[in-house]
Amino acid sequence: MSLMACAQLVEAGDPDRFAATMAAPVAVRDRLWPLYAVNLEIARAPWAASEPMVAEMRLQWWIDTIGELAEGADRRGHPVTEALAPLLATDPGIGILLQSLAEARRWDCWREPFEDRAAFDTYLDATAGNLMWAAARVLGATPASETAIRDFAWGAGLAAYFRAAPELEARGRIPFVDGRPATLATLASEGRVRIARARKTGIPRAARPALWPGAYAARLLALAEREPQRIAAGTLALSVFSRNWALLACALTGRY
Repeated sequence: MSLMACAQLVEAGDPDRFAATMAAPVAVRDRLWPLYAVNLEIARAPWAASEPMVAEMRLQWWIDTIGELAEGADRRGHPVTEALAPLLATDPGIGILLQSLAEARRWDCWREPFEDRAAFDTYLDATAGNLMWAAARVLGATPASETAIRDFAWGAGLAAYFRAAPELEARGRIPFVDGRPATLATLASEGRVRIARARKTGIPRAARPALWPGAYAARLLALAEREPQRIAAGTLALSVFSRNWALLACALTGRY
């Protein structure tokens, strides 16, 4: 029941990862639902309260809880923690990745901009990178694939972040160190380069569904590179057909 609850949570709050998981082999879905559900809960925590300190307390609850689950504690009563516990028992390193992801989300609690480009890069890697690497690990990826998976995740995470930028601004955040269109176009180009580099690396076929939430990220980044003004306008999007086709191609061919 906890796994079903996680799947329903992801379906309602993270449609891209829900579609990617449904495209994955049935046998691996139950390993992905808890990760994507806890990521959604962590991502929502900073916005659950208007007071930053209260929001940070919510994040800290997840940081502490994940640590306890990784140590074998029994935290029943919450479907996400119940579903997550077996994964962390098998690989406690997943807990470290999720805790680091939650720590990075502290930036979302406050209104200060990123200190510099390096801070922005670190945020993307700790959020999108840690989640995708954790998903790949539970599907059997070895450390030899980590760099390529994080490259892919950085590009996919950037595409998702571009789409989220108008909402961040509406909530009083400053999403970019330099938000000029030319700078964002250059950033989009870097994201495409990272994805292309990752695709030249032999990531094990069994772990590739972990990358499928970014199936159409390169196309979205190409659009952002050509028309960076779409980012601020909130019109950076592909058609439903293009998104579905990109995911279907991954599912049919096993590529990423």
